[in-house]
Amino acid sequence: MSARASGDIPIVVGAGLAGATAALEIARHRPVILLSAEPLGEGTATGWAQGGIAAAVGGDDAAAFHAADTLAVAGGIADARAVASIIGAAANAVAYLESLGVCFDRDAAGVRMLGREAAHGHSRILHAGGDATGSSIQRALVARIRREERIRVIERATAEHVVRQDDRVVGLLARIDGELVAFRGPVVLATGGIGALYRSTTNPPHACGDGIALAGRAGATLVDLEFVQFHPTALEIGRDPMPLVTEALRGAGASVVDENGMRFLLDFDARAELAPRDVVARAVALHRSRGHRTFLDARSLGTSLSERFPTVFASCRSAGIDPCVTPIPIAPAAHFHMGGIAVDLRGRSSLSGLWACGEVSSTGLHGANRLASNSLLEATVLGLAVGRDIVASLALPVQSSRAFAGALRRCGGGAPFDSAAFAELRALMEERVGLVRDLSGLSEAHTRISRLVACCASDQLRRRLLVAEGIVQAASQRLESRGAHALRDYPAADPHLAHRNFLRIDSQKVRAS
Repeated sequence: MSARASGDIPIVVGAGLAGATAALEIARHRPVILLSAEPLGEGTATGWAQGGIAAAVGGDDAAAFHAADTLAVAGGIADARAVASIIGAAANAVAYLESLGVCFDRDAAGVRMLGREAAHGHSRILHAGGDATGSSIQRALVARIRREERIRVIERATAEHVVRQDDRVVGLLARIDGELVAFRGPVVLATGGIGALYRSTTNPPHACGDGIALAGRAGATLVDLEFVQFHPTALEIGRDPMPLVTEALRGAGASVVDENGMRFLLDFDARAELAPRDVVARAVALHRSRGHRTFLDARSLGTSLSERFPTVFASCRSAGIDPCVTPIPIAPAAHFHMGGIAVDLRGRSSLSGLWACGEVSSTGLHGANRLASNSLLEATVLGLAVGRDIVASLALPVQSSRAFAGALRRCGGGAPFDSAAFAELRALMEERVGLVRDLSGLSEAHTRISRLVACCASDQLRRRLLVAEGIVQAASQRLESRGAHALRDYPAADPHLAHRNFLRIDSQKVRAS
């Protein structure tokens, strides 16, 4: 075990919006280490984000309206305090991003351009570079990080074990160039979501829930793992991951149709294209199960499509599709996880010394179903909150040599990753733990995951299997349909289950908390 990092230096794992923001905020006051799984700025969900950031900054809008829209789609289990706090900080979050150099789109008169997305009652989505908002934010973050002397960036670093001594986290082990390296200090997990556990996903390949597994193994409380949001309009061109077709296209007037040109969403919800994501995604999936193909018809946008949505336009053209003249083939895909590590509004987990922010965490803002473009907002607000809280609460260094020695023994040398077993897991999650579930399928998923665990030598795969089992376990406990969790056996919501679902990992098994 190497000791490249000495002393109690905060360690941030993940360099997307949440992690980068936390690191920048810490660096205003003291040194910080930022671990990135890939070269800085690459492979983050932030960089891939086409949607914008939701903020009630229009003259006819208000934070109260934004909060009401957030609660309306959340399935009755959002944390109202988290909603009020995070939504209330939206204008400040936008100002912060602008201070980093993010240029949100403005019209010829210099007024911010505000788009509308599904389930929003007002136009309040700010974009940067049309549908290139995420990459615009990521570039600004990377440029600022590169200028900050107090941030030590370590690229191609994979966190493998959160080290705990007694009742607090004292650091972590990460693998860098094949070597396990010890980092001592408070830990921030900002590792992203779980979408790549599914065969069809819009997420980066490494978004497999590793941060959830690391925190869970250390004893942190997890919450709402069953709520996986599927985006209804991923580009169906045979690629993995599937390119996203942003929801803003529907907000701009594009229609969901089948091969006959029929707008079938009207049969499911009067709001049609502007219905909540879970409604639209399940409608698209059901129509496809009846033998239809599904498309997004954006031809009404004409030649402005390439200017307003350059990322979607480029993805289509790369597959030989001209969206100005041909409807875009679409299918649902795993997109965002409402569950994760349970944290408060400072990003504190249930373990002292361990913070989390971004998609790996769950504040209660999203409840059972995320309102479009609230994720970049939450990542910014919580990243700032985590950075401030760590600076304010750093304790004296803890003698932790024995804890690290034990962690090193458990990590071992690292067995080869079993790609075939992982492919089997992804197919299983899609078929049995996807958009619509049933108890029989969840039982089969549990059995097959247990079988994969029994013959698994790779700890990386074990972490992913553990998160998959957590999703299955949580879904099996929620005997109702609510938000993004739809159970055929129990198609209605049960008022007695209108609460969040807390879990713990005990002896590598997921149990109710």
